This record gives sequence, C-alpha cells and structure tokens, in this order.
Amino acid sequence: MRVLENLEPMKVFSYFEDICKIPHGSGNLDGISSYLEQFAKERGLFYIRDSSNNVIIVKEASCDYEAEPPIILQGHMDMVAVKDSDCKINLEEDPLELKVEGDFVYAEGTSLGGDDGIAVAYILALLDSDTISHPRIEAVITTDEEVGMEGATAIDLSMLKAKRMLNIDSEEEGILLTSCAGGVRTDSHIPVQREWKDEKEGSFIEVIVGGLKGGHSGTEIHKERGNAIKIMGIGLQQILENMPLQIAELAGGEKDNAIPREAKAVLFVPEGMEELFFKEILQIETEIKNENSSKEKDLFIKVRKTSIAEKSVLNLESTRNVLSFLVLLPNGVMAMSADIHGLVETSLNVGVLRLEEKELVASCAIRSAIESAKDKIKLQVETLTKMLGGYVETFGSYPGWQFDPNSKLRASMIQIYKEMFGKDVKIEALHAGLECGIMISKIPGLDCVSFGPNIYDIHTTQERLSISSTKRMWDYLLAILKYKEA
Repeated sequence: MRVLENLEPMKVFSYFEDICKIPHGSGNLDGISSYLEQFAKERGLFYIRDSSNNVIIVKEASCDYEAEPPIILQGHMDMVAVKDSDCKINLEEDPLELKVEGDFVYAEGTSLGGDDGIAVAYILALLDSDTISHPRIEAVITTDEEVGMEGATAIDLSMLKAKRMLNIDSEEEGILLTSCAGGVRTDSHIPVQREWKDEKEGSFIEVIVGGLKGGHSGTEIHKERGNAIKIMGIGLQQILENMPLQIAELAGGEKDNAIPREAKAVLFVPEGMEELFFKEILQIETEIKNENSSKEKDLFIKVRKTSIAEKSVLNLESTRNVLSFLVLLPNGVMAMSADIHGLVETSLNVGVLRLEEKELVASCAIRSAIESAKDKIKLQVETLTKMLGGYVETFGSYPGWQFDPNSKLRASMIQIYKEMFGKDVKIEALHAGLECGIMISKIPGLDCVSFGPNIYDIHTTQERLSISSTKRMWDYLLAILKYKEA
C-alpha cells in the first residue's frame, strides 16, 4: 500500500511519492533524471536531457489555448538530503520513509525534499493530464540548485518560446516572491600540522554540541538560531585561554546552505587538567544555554572520555589557528535591507566543517541582494583564510533577481488569488536564492513569479509539507494556467 494514495490532489501526491522513492540529494541525480526522461518518452512528449542531468519537457497547448502565450514551469529535482545521527537510512541509495500525521507529510529520520519535490510532482501531474486547460507548457527541471544552482547555470534554454515563468520553489502559501538574493559558496582551506600523543600524557575527550534547530541558511537566518560550528569554536577558544588543549578530530554540519545543528570534537587534554576542562565545559554550557534560552531550548553540550585509534593531534599552533579562524569567521546576518522592512540584505552561514589530515575545510554560503556587498563578505573570508596561510575556493556564484514593477504575470496572479481566496496575496522579496535571476540572464525580458505550498523547517529532519496547502496551491496553479490574458 502506498503511503500517500488517499491524499488530494491524488495525482500530485502519487508523483511525489514516486520521487521520494528515488534518492535525489544534490550530486546524486542520475536516477531521478532518468525517471523524468522515461516519463516523457512514455507520453510521447518532446524532451531534452543534458549532460548536467537537467530535463526540459514540452507539452503543447490544450484545445482553445493555442493562442495564449506559452509558460515555463520551473523547479529543481535535487533535495537537501540530511538525516538524524541515529537514522539508518542511506540517503545515497534508500527511499525515504514517508509518514502522514494530521495535515502533514514528513519523512522518518530525514529531510523530506518537499523543497523542491512538490514542484516536480505538480509539473508531472500537469504533463500527465488530458483534461486540464493550459497554454504550451515548457517544463524546466534543473539539477543541483541546493549547492549553487549549477544546473540552472549550465542549462541551454535557447529552444524555449516562453517569456513568462512560474518558479514553484517558495515555501509559504499566500506569498508571491518577486525578487531574491544572489549568492556564492566558499571553501576555506586552512593548513594544519599534527603530532603524536601518548595516552599516558593526558586524556582524549569527546565534545558534542547538539540539540539545535538548524534550518535554511537563507529563509531562517534572521531567526538567529544557534550555529553548532560557531558555538564549538568559540567555546573551545575560551578553554584554550586557560589550558593547552589540542584538537584531534573536528567536524560539524552537513550542507553549506543549512544552519548546522550539531558539531563534534575530540580533544587531547594534558594529564592533571581533566577536572579543570570539565569545569570549563560546564560553565560554557551554562552560558550558551542562557544566551540562547528563547531560541534553542534543546541545546546541549555532551562530554565524555574516549579513545581514538590514531593518536594524532594538531600541534598547539595549528589548534590556535583553527580556533582563531572559527572565532573570527563572520556568521549570521551581516546587514538588513534599508528599503524593505524586515528583509535580510546580506548574510553568511558557515555550514560545514571537517578536519582532515593536513587541513581544515570550512564551507560557507554567502548571500546578498547587492552584488558588491556579497563580494565584500567573500573578501573578508578570503582575507582571514590567507592570514592563516590558507586559500579559498569559490563555487556556484549566482545573480540576484531584481523586482520588475511592470510584471503582467504578477498582476494576473494577484487578481486570481483575490478571486479564489477572498483576500490579498502578499508580495515579498526573499533572502534565499532562487533560479529566476539565472533564467532571466538566459531569457532577457522573462517575467517571473515564484510561489508554492506551505513547507516547514526545510533542509532539516523536521521538514513537513502541508497537505491542505498543497491542494490549494494546486488549484491556484490550474487557475493561473487557465487564465486568458485580455
């Protein structure tokens, strides 16, 4: 029995369940791309699958809509694939374990991928229907949006005819997004040197910072949730001021665009200083909990003695460099918009940290509505990294999407929403990145609006998709397609 088979709209949830059976985390998209290709083949639809696994599928207009302007329906096929530390699912190979509770669909122990699996499900349900009225549909389903919009950057759209586009990659019903921030990912590489320690010289102690909410580094950065990597780095630097601890292992986070919920370190503490170390950690935990009492009620720091197979640790100089980097690395909201109240203008999220044999690697997501501001934050990261003898790699730089005051598509969507729901839709900008800016750079004059159903806590294992909202936004999508311009 299928988990979602009794949910409405039935065809949308049927395709969503199919998608959830296919592993489709960023960078692991051969399977889902092949599924989309086969879908088009079986229905005799024109399609293109490119070398980046992007898929374009075209369906000609239904009867009486041939004269209407074509429209692009756009979403991305990849998801942020994260799981709880005790979850046994292999996200590279296994299907998600879907559950239904009340009005919500979620995945047991993992993220759901409603961002942006629901867009793909909407599109497939439309392409599979012979009864829905619509103009020519040019479905553009891109890859690796979550790691820098790489698919959208690579895709060739020259064969498309449409000059208007619905991006179905918003997570809040009742809001039309009409502009967004640009962004870039940076990887800082800090060189380290190691030495060997005998357990007779001291103790190896494991420290875990966890219990944090995490969240999307764009849409939830303004909530100032705790960042496990920053908490770990600052806390260990405080202890280093009082004793010569050394780092053996250090890691945190899973994705650069997700606020890290957990970080782990294994430290070497000299003989006779263990009691002081535990006292310091307890004091730091008390301080951190107090600082985050209203935002992170489940925050914890766990400490225990441990042993490691390889007794290699960073020397004191490298330990100091690593912790100095983590203390000084910018994080969170850098600037708020002076034009739009409550909108984050510029931010940085240090999302992934890993200590390798010869270097520390820190991955950051930088976002800004202003290109020059984005570049300045990147310069800060590069300067700090170079001061410590390292270098920075950059990936997936993408442009922002500027508000179009003359959008006809937006005007018609405002009117349709008011007629359907009896209230005004909100028009907003988004600090997170969307692919619209890249699409506009490829199709000059493209008229874009982004919308979608309610999805909560995306990019986390608490992600859940509203069933009732999915139905309402499906009906809204059908009304938009059916609408004939005067």
